Amino acid sequence: MTWVVIAVVGVATILFKASGPVLLGNRELPPRVGAVVELLAPAMLAALVVTQTVGGDREVVVDERLAGVAVGALAIALRAPLVVVMAVAGATAAVLRLL
Repeated sequence: MTWVVIAVVGVATILFKASGPVLLGNRELPPRVGAVVELLAPAMLAALVVTQTVGGDREVVVDERLAGVAVGALAIALRAPLVVVMAVAGATAAVLRLL
């Protein structure tokens, strides 16, 4: 059953992504629509980060993941390279999980 769901979601994703070029052709999006589309990816990424960080089983969970994201955000604010941000955030969460 799991493979059927994966296949259906994969096909739906391909059809959804292909619908844009098929329906628009060589036309440009209107400026207002283009501005909204540009904001969708960062908004979806932020939503995924928040739900994976503090989301639990129908409750908000505050644990070491939140500290890791906070330290990662601080590293981003300090303009650290992405590899450093990931390493610091992961190390923070791992150390707090060990404690």
